Amino acid sequence: MDLPARLLRAMTDPAPEDEEFRTWYPDLSVLSDQDLGALVPAAYAVGREAPFVSMSVRLRIEDEAKNRQPRYTPEACERMFQALVGGLAQRKWADIQLGAGALVRCTGPWPDVSGPARTLVEYLLSRKRLDQPFALLAIGGLAGDDVLRAVAGRLHQVWKGPIVHDELDAVLRLAPVERVLLAQVAENRSFNAPPVPPEVWERVAAVPACAEFARRALEAAAARARAVQEGEIPFRADSAFTGDEVAAVGLAARIALLRDEPWLPALFDRLLPDISVAPTQAKTLPSQALLYEIVRAAQEFPTPELVTVVRNVRRNVRHAGVPKQLDKMLKKVEAALAERTEVALRLPDHGFGPGGVLRRELGGHTAVVTVAGKAELAFEKDGKALKGVPAAARRDHKDELKELRDLVARVNAQLVTLARALEAGFTVDAVHPFGHWRDTLLLHPIAGPTVRVLLWEIEVAPGDRRTILPETDEMPDAADDAAVRLWHPIRSRPDEVRAWRDLLVDRRIRQPFKQAFREIYLLTPAEEGTGTYSNRFAAHLVHYRRMFALFRARGWTSALLGPWDGGGSDEAARTLAAGEWRVRFSHVLADWQGEHEIAGTNRVMFDRRADGGGWREAALADVPPLVFSEAMRDVDLFVGVTSIAADPMWEDGEAHEYWVREWHADLAESTRTRRDALERVLPRTKIADRCTIDGRHLVVRGDLRTYRIHLGSANIAMEPDDTYLCIVPERRKTGAKVFLPFEDERLSLILSKAFLLAADGAIEDESILAQIKRGA
Repeated sequence: MDLPARLLRAMTDPAPEDEEFRTWYPDLSVLSDQDLGALVPAAYAVGREAPFVSMSVRLRIEDEAKNRQPRYTPEACERMFQALVGGLAQRKWADIQLGAGALVRCTGPWPDVSGPARTLVEYLLSRKRLDQPFALLAIGGLAGDDVLRAVAGRLHQVWKGPIVHDELDAVLRLAPVERVLLAQVAENRSFNAPPVPPEVWERVAAVPACAEFARRALEAAAARARAVQEGEIPFRADSAFTGDEVAAVGLAARIALLRDEPWLPALFDRLLPDISVAPTQAKTLPSQALLYEIVRAAQEFPTPELVTVVRNVRRNVRHAGVPKQLDKMLKKVEAALAERTEVALRLPDHGFGPGGVLRRELGGHTAVVTVAGKAELAFEKDGKALKGVPAAARRDHKDELKELRDLVARVNAQLVTLARALEAGFTVDAVHPFGHWRDTLLLHPIAGPTVRVLLWEIEVAPGDRRTILPETDEMPDAADDAAVRLWHPIRSRPDEVRAWRDLLVDRRIRQPFKQAFREIYLLTPAEEGTGTYSNRFAAHLVHYRRMFALFRARGWTSALLGPWDGGGSDEAARTLAAGEWRVRFSHVLADWQGEHEIAGTNRVMFDRRADGGGWREAALADVPPLVFSEAMRDVDLFVGVTSIAADPMWEDGEAHEYWVREWHADLAESTRTRRDALERVLPRTKIADRCTIDGRHLVVRGDLRTYRIHLGSANIAMEPDDTYLCIVPERRKTGAKVFLPFEDERLSLILSKAFLLAADGAIEDESILAQIKRGA
């Protein structure tokens, strides 16, 4: 008997051999989406009095369905509605979102479910259960117009605010299938519901009535927020909109963002500042709830314009807790924007001319905003540069000056977004038509400086790709539809990589993210031996909360570990290559006692998307090299940044063995890249004669002692006895400015320590001097 049949039997009529499901946890990812759709109705029908094995299998099926896209045959849809009705007596409720979801994912014509739909809706109304209102409207519409009117009448009584009443009227005018689709996206996801398929959102956004409501709702919200600012509506903290209206405007924002409406950026420019700052000097907001709701909408359907507005709001808001919350949310927005490549690379020109220069006359002075890596504001008079802002400009042109400073902040925010979106294109191997890339990126006054310092492969003829650095190379002749993609070192010979790295350092060209110096992770003999998992980053001790924050920042999903049931271990996961591959990184809770939570790292594994929609564990040798390399680069980052071996303040003696092991361990790929950069940069510094690179250490000769700085952790040992020297990063003040071809906090820290220790005779910090002189 195959696995789906065994699981069904275990839930409906378990046999003695099914008892092994008590201790056997089969891999349910091997089930096709249609297998899963056949099992979900049976799982819902398992009652509290069922045998333990039936309940155990039910919970596993429900957990699998929460993270997948079950597909339901018409017969399975009918069984889903029968299970919902059958569970009313015991549950005193029904998760009718599951019924609506089954219809959305139905593989054939919908069955006639009007009878069970009427039973379900009338039962829920009789019990005043209105917690799934859009599903009630959708299922009520299938039961008949009288049931639909009854649901609408009840909701009209309990929903508060004109915006949400307009939403209700709009829903009633939809066709039955449109209401069912809307129920999937408008409702807060129920506990058992799977994630909403992207195509459902697209179908909803394509409904004209939904698009019309979205604009009305957002315009109404902007008008009310403006009325609060102008005093036409009395200001009360976070009370400009009812909770129901916040949800309605959030839905409207998602629809408009998905449609990428041309009128939307200007509307958000008005709405978000007005809901974020009180019209008085109060530190509260007209609607903190709506602000967060729109940013959550941006996490699903981001646009670069909205990211910029949110960053500006974050800068101007007075409420002390809002900026921190927005920072957390923006990390998710930026990760999502990087995946939405069709809009992520779009930038307005803001009136900048060729070369990324904008000039404004302010009295007798000229304000000049230039974009070269980042935007900067300077002033000129009669063609001569001034050191600061002229007093006359500060006194007589306050508004214009503020506008220019806001412009600089906005452009810099857009450049950060652009760089992250471009870098994310690696994992999907993003390709651009040459003509579009040239006109909208390379020649763009704001994007151009960033694009020109990156390496690009241009297909000048079929099968003939030429790598260029626009900052130094002439543009080749290519057809407008020729393919352009970012160069990646994994596709190049080592001598070519070395040549590009030398060029960047020689020309002092700093890239917005690691490209020429990007780490490459190739399959090792050990990984070929293990087959389906890698232990390359296993057995490290890390600061768990820091690693968890990095998961979020890099677009990985993971459950929070902690001293609760099921909180001892987890697998962080990220989908790559447009959803075709998934990487998993397992980790365990090692220590929850004391001030720091410590996790232990374990295996890295890869899964491939199967034809039926599920995941299949893949051999490492089958993973595309670029996907493998980028995934392992993330894991290296997690371990390298959060390892306790890199914490200068760590004093836990129990981790001493781990510290010693890491001090003598072979260099990770990120550390080898750091060493490569140091070998090029150090000879150009004034401390070159005092520094040598010895394997995994930078050796610095001071006047008092000689120091060995670990290239991975940046920890310092002093010769001759390898005594540890603790230098807290905040106390570093060397004044040294060294060109680096890419941003790397650990590399900057190593260089800063090297400059400090090369002149150790001039150190004034007594805590550092005491350590140095103790054994000198």
